[in-house]
Amino acid sequence: MKQEWVKKDGFFFVLCLLLGMLAEESFFRGQVGISFIIFIIAFYTVFFWRYRAISLSHQRLGYLVLCCVWLLAASYMLNDNALFRVLNILIIPGLVIFHLVLVTSPNQIKWNQPAFVTFILLRIFAAIKYIFQFAAAVGTGVKQGAKEDKLVIWKKVLIGIVISIPVLFVVLTLLMSADSQFERLVGSVPNWFKVINAEEVIRFLIVVITTLCFFGFMQVLLQKPIKVFKNPEKSIAFQLDTIITITVLILINAVYVLFTVVQFKYFFGGSLQADYTYAEYARKGFFELLFVTLINFSITVAVLTLAFQAGKGMKRLIQVLLTVLILTSSIMLCSAFLRLSMYEEAYGFTFTRVLAHSFMIFLILIFAYTLVKIWMAKLSLLHFYFITSLLYYTAIAVMDLDKIVVEENIQRYETYGKIDVHYLNRLSYTGVLGLTELYKTDPHIPELASILQERKNEALTASYPWQSYNLKRGQVNKVLRELEVK
Repeated sequence: MKQEWVKKDGFFFVLCLLLGMLAEESFFRGQVGISFIIFIIAFYTVFFWRYRAISLSHQRLGYLVLCCVWLLAASYMLNDNALFRVLNILIIPGLVIFHLVLVTSPNQIKWNQPAFVTFILLRIFAAIKYIFQFAAAVGTGVKQGAKEDKLVIWKKVLIGIVISIPVLFVVLTLLMSADSQFERLVGSVPNWFKVINAEEVIRFLIVVITTLCFFGFMQVLLQKPIKVFKNPEKSIAFQLDTIITITVLILINAVYVLFTVVQFKYFFGGSLQADYTYAEYARKGFFELLFVTLINFSITVAVLTLAFQAGKGMKRLIQVLLTVLILTSSIMLCSAFLRLSMYEEAYGFTFTRVLAHSFMIFLILIFAYTLVKIWMAKLSLLHFYFITSLLYYTAIAVMDLDKIVVEENIQRYETYGKIDVHYLNRLSYTGVLGLTELYKTDPHIPELASILQERKNEALTASYPWQSYNLKRGQVNKVLRELEVK
């Protein structure tokens, strides 16, 4: 790397240094809350300033991904769901990398082709290489700035220190054994260096590493890629045999059609086997049906993706068989949906069950598009799957599914008189807020008062840094402070 690159981009490096300091302050000083969205705003401010004179590509998808990144970052301030807090640690950086590579890539690169993943990885590897080259260039510059005779002196001093260490260890051990006063004096030496805090050293290293990552990655994105990857639609290495494919689909569809007939006979018709209750039947079959549905979906995608050479009649037969597979899979998915609903009615609502409901609705949308794709070959599966998955995940992460769980459980309590207050307490701050509303309606629910009193004590004594600010927690703590628990 040439030294003039560092001089030319000096101001940008200072901005990346400030970003590194903000990253350390935002993510390593306490539980992440409002600090995430603040950092994202600052990061994209620096990015758009750096690329202010460059025309960005794939702008429609780029703005969609950007909005999702901002919403997911804001969810740390809006909600407090433990699952999404963990997932977003990986998903948000992944989306940011995808977005930056996307909008800085040439227009002719198709992002909805598998080759784009390779393109992203090459950009990441190029950034790592750039960072090492930059560090080497800085080291060379420092070395060139010093006089050669002084460098020789410092090298000799360092060698002398290394040689002296074992000798000093033996001598100090003997002298400390001979005189207790000298032992106390030497023992107090570590206190002289308490000004050097190990924690501060770690934080300094975090700032340095994050600064180099931001600087290196955005600098590499400025460089035009040497090679543009393309994925021609007709260059498929592996192709499915037509006869084998038809045989497999006929056998699988025969089983699924039989299963569907049975479902309509005693499940959708309202009659069950005598040895099963609704709850037992729901618990027994839900996961099995969902797993089979995902297998069917994988088979359909594999047949559609791996092109096969077939005549018009054979191609039409495969389309019909895939349509039957999608329709029977949809019926099984509806059956699983109803099973889960009955299980919730018997045992109550949880976050996992509501999440499963939302995932099945998402699968119905995927199936509907896949069904259209079967008869319209020009449609892109990856394009629709990526955008739909991104919107689905962003929606469930931001909309606070815990609120649905709380409302359904309270409604179930009003109908059946059953509720698990301990589960709502563990759920999130939304669950605690639901318990306060429930307490105002019926303060005699067993153990509810003790739970809220404990939560109130925490609200009165707890303190949080600015990075951890959360709207939901602030709302709950305000309600708890004003709540009179008897």
